[in-house]
Amino acid sequence: MLESIRKHSKFVMILLFLLIIPSFIFVGIDQSYFSGSSPTVARVDGQDITQNDWDNTHRYESDRLRAENPGMDSKLLDSPEARYASLERMVRDRVFQIAAQKMHLVTSDAALARTLQGIPAIASLRKADGSLDADGYRALLAAQGMTPEGYEASLRRDMSLGQVVGNVMNTALATPVVVNAAMDAFLQRREIQVAQFMAKDFVGQVKVSDEDLKAYYQAHLAKFQQSEQAKVEYVVLDLKTVRDGIELNESDLQTYYKENAARLAGGQEERRASHILVNAPKSMPAAEREAAKAKAQAIYDKVKANPASFAEVAKTESQDTGSAAQGGDLGFFARGAMVPEFEQAAFSMEKGAISAVVESEFGFHIIELTDVKQPPVPSFASVREKIANDLKDQQAQRKFAEVAEVFANTVYEQAESLQPAVEKLGLKLQTVDGVTREPRPDAQGPLASQAFLDALFSADSIDNKRNTDAIDLGANQMVAGRVVSYQPTKQLSFDEVTERVKTLYMDQQAVVLAREAGEAKLKEWRADPAKAQGLLPAVVVARDNPLGMPRQVLDAALQAKTDALPAWEGVGLGDAGYAIVKVNKILPSTDRSADSARQASLQYVQLISTAEGAAYYELLKKKFKVQFKVPRP
Repeated sequence: MLESIRKHSKFVMILLFLLIIPSFIFVGIDQSYFSGSSPTVARVDGQDITQNDWDNTHRYESDRLRAENPGMDSKLLDSPEARYASLERMVRDRVFQIAAQKMHLVTSDAALARTLQGIPAIASLRKADGSLDADGYRALLAAQGMTPEGYEASLRRDMSLGQVVGNVMNTALATPVVVNAAMDAFLQRREIQVAQFMAKDFVGQVKVSDEDLKAYYQAHLAKFQQSEQAKVEYVVLDLKTVRDGIELNESDLQTYYKENAARLAGGQEERRASHILVNAPKSMPAAEREAAKAKAQAIYDKVKANPASFAEVAKTESQDTGSAAQGGDLGFFARGAMVPEFEQAAFSMEKGAISAVVESEFGFHIIELTDVKQPPVPSFASVREKIANDLKDQQAQRKFAEVAEVFANTVYEQAESLQPAVEKLGLKLQTVDGVTREPRPDAQGPLASQAFLDALFSADSIDNKRNTDAIDLGANQMVAGRVVSYQPTKQLSFDEVTERVKTLYMDQQAVVLAREAGEAKLKEWRADPAKAQGLLPAVVVARDNPLGMPRQVLDAALQAKTDALPAWEGVGLGDAGYAIVKVNKILPSTDRSADSARQASLQYVQLISTAEGAAYYELLKKKFKVQFKVPRP
């Protein structure tokens, strides 16, 4: 429910054209703090974005995503592509911010109020008189670490930024004729046949000589290099390590048991009550409600004078048709089953007591508490292990920040070795050889973190063999490491890689032979279709039903000119080989319903508006002289 608050769903369409996660420009980083020696990685309208800005913003967003998606693979967030995406988002946000300022785009109080009212989580806090439950609103935002003032300021800014491209995207229009023409072509189906010329089938035909292999080696030297590698040591501080170092005394366990006996029972207290209800909904006129209240008070006086008559009075006086016949009996119920006012009264009474008149949204109640059912409390011995685990978990969470500071200070102040941190905090020193600057495909833990590898392969770490700073991996985990030995990039000799050269050369030549054979057949079959042999059985494909066809084959089939049928197209399959596509028939989309037409129209308008938004953003980038100072990975 609260996700709608954080994401500002009303503006998702405007931001979708970038196909990225929501903006985080308003992280609150003071850029002046990080200015100075930090290099510039991008510039927008003369304003610099520094490496520190980039690092801190990416770290913030990665931590947020990890917290929201605990099962997410951290390697996805630490990859060069993910880091560069963070920079692109920063640039985009800066472009929108500058554009909004220069265009004097502001959000009025009325527009802000309408947007807030459209958020379901906030709309649900409306009282019967239409006013907002201010306390509930503040509590709702506090649960997300926000204040009303900060949230509304952020929402107002987002709305202003949304106007930058929103005003362009909202102008997208499409007439039925245009939509039908475009979507009919887009959803068109074609009957095709395919002939494949797979490179693997031509490997045996490749002729190899030493001269060819040496020439291939010389032309592709970069493929035959041994990347820089290092032997490294590292230590990890995580929540489990902190937890394992916690020792508990028996008195702490006993105290916890006494204070949490009800929770440890594994169930909820249940109460049984009877009530007498005098109907008086909130919509009832005030005078009638007062009369109902007076009637309830008279009934209360009656049963208070003779408690034994409660059930008989309930049968004749209670207006709750569901329980009156049973003397007002409501059976057993736990907390959360009744309206708050009723629950508060019922769970504050002693068994056998009768409450004063209780007002709720249904009217006025007189409550008799008839029974209390407590879940059995387990013995201390039976739950001692669970208590110990709970206490260790709680103390570890509280203690981690303190231990993390000690860890960070130790690896920094005694930078010549990780042993002091090992001894002081009881950590395990791990050694790994063959570590590379980029995470290996099978890398796990810290060695899958690009941030940690960047620190290990920094000049200071390689040249001086000093400890890295403590690197925060998120999820209560930190790591520090040092390079034990380093081997720079090395060019491997031809003799060392002869077999690999041969394999790559033969694979390359097999692709060439497959293409040549396919192109020859394509020329022959175009001239005389009757000679076509080896085509697979005919199938009907469409963009929404590719039938597992390679993308190159599907594109060739759907983009082929069909002035005359059959139509023939040849298409390369990359390292896989070559394919010939024969288009036999053109078939319309199968779904021609009115609902399909509406969906097609909406889809077309969204595609057009997205394209216009993207084009306008590119125009703004040129206008504000956007410069990226680091290459795309």
